[in-house]
Amino acid sequence: MPKVDSVKPADPHDLDQFHPSAGATPTPAPTVPGAGPGLGRRLRVWLGEAPSAQSPPFSKYRWARLLTYVLVGYLALGIALAGGEELANSYGFTMAVAFLSTFLQAAAIVLALWRPVPAWALSLSAATFTALLARQNLAQLRLPGPNWPWTTPTLLAHMAVLLLLALRVRPRGTVAAVGGSALVTFVVEGPIGAQRYSPTGMAAFGLFTVAAVIGSALRGRSEARKELVEQTTITAEERARRALLEERSRIARELHDVVAHHMSVISIQAQVAPHLVENPSDELKENLAGIRNNALEALTELRRVLGVLRSAGPGDPEALDDAYRLSAPGTGPAPDAPQPNLARLDALIENTRAAGLEVVLKRDGEPRGYPPGVELSAYRIVQEALSNVLRHAPGASVSVEVLHYPDGICLDITNSRPSRPAPPSPGSGHGLLGMRERAAMLGGHVVAMGDRRGGFRVTAFLPREGTPKPTDTERPFPPHSSPEPPTGEQDP
Repeated sequence: MPKVDSVKPADPHDLDQFHPSAGATPTPAPTVPGAGPGLGRRLRVWLGEAPSAQSPPFSKYRWARLLTYVLVGYLALGIALAGGEELANSYGFTMAVAFLSTFLQAAAIVLALWRPVPAWALSLSAATFTALLARQNLAQLRLPGPNWPWTTPTLLAHMAVLLLLALRVRPRGTVAAVGGSALVTFVVEGPIGAQRYSPTGMAAFGLFTVAAVIGSALRGRSEARKELVEQTTITAEERARRALLEERSRIARELHDVVAHHMSVISIQAQVAPHLVENPSDELKENLAGIRNNALEALTELRRVLGVLRSAGPGDPEALDDAYRLSAPGTGPAPDAPQPNLARLDALIENTRAAGLEVVLKRDGEPRGYPPGVELSAYRIVQEALSNVLRHAPGASVSVEVLHYPDGICLDITNSRPSRPAPPSPGSGHGLLGMRERAAMLGGHVVAMGDRRGGFRVTAFLPREGTPKPTDTERPFPPHSSPEPPTGEQDP
């Protein structure tokens, strides 16, 4: 069995840098020269991990956005150059007119990344302009004539625009765009018509429909995944909130006995006080009677609140079902059992040793008359830390130090590396959360961290009066060497 070194509690200012829950203020990132609101910064924001609503599709990752830009730009450039040459050769256009038509289609493809509806209007207008301009040249061509009214470059460009539109627009908007394209195709090819050409109206309508269906399916899949992520996040937040409320309810049930004891003492003292004074005045009797009645009413209301917080059984069902939760004699689930305090730590340590752990208890300083709530919280923190060792570090040795200072009590529970793998834990998983809630309620704090040797350490400080101090410049932690980076938490 490895020997446990005598470890003193570390300086909380040193430990805070390793644990976000300890209240450490994050260090601001260094300022990068020239990172002001210039073109470079806007480009980084544009390509950042949080894209705007106008970012291109599939824009969750930078590489995907860059790939989208490259592919769309390459497609637009190919249509502009190769399509212009085809229009000039097939329809007898001049090079200027041919390249003007295809460059309009290429511009529509690029514009569809950010403004798909205006891009669709531009693409359809450019395709209609090209078809009407080529109509007068079709009569002089030999059969089989060229494709009309949708030429190959305009067809490819309009398919790309409809695909990008379907990725961004709702399904009925996509249906309207496909219907508008089909209507314009029917009007140009039917009532207007031309001579000596190969009709492409039906093929274009089919290809437009396929592009729109693919885009709508991808958009629906993306929305479904987004909703799933949102629901998962909401579920995790609700689970964390419920765990916090459960721990606070359990702490409130335990503190009920402490508060009820003080209220009962006030009631009894107010009842006995008139008999300790010779010939008490009527005003004194009336005031003492009022104090007693208020104390009794407060006890009644406290019991009602406890009835709301208490579970179906008289005790905590999780504590009853948890085989690893330690308890000292007289601290069972019975409602009339006294609340534990620091005097019961010896019995708790004996129970832990009986469970198979090697535990060393050390005390430093003299107890200074802590309030019952402080002693109860200190006991529960030690109890939960030892329970965590039983769950997660079987075969480890434990050192428990209780240090008394003028302004509070310091607890340090350190365990060595476990000697064998830990079995699946039946615990609730809220141990550290409960420790922190108890300490925060009293104005103290808890730091939990691992070490490179595979052990784990819990350090807690509770103010003597159970209230936050106005300043924490002189916390009663003795100096200690720099702590080692944490390897994880037990029972988070």
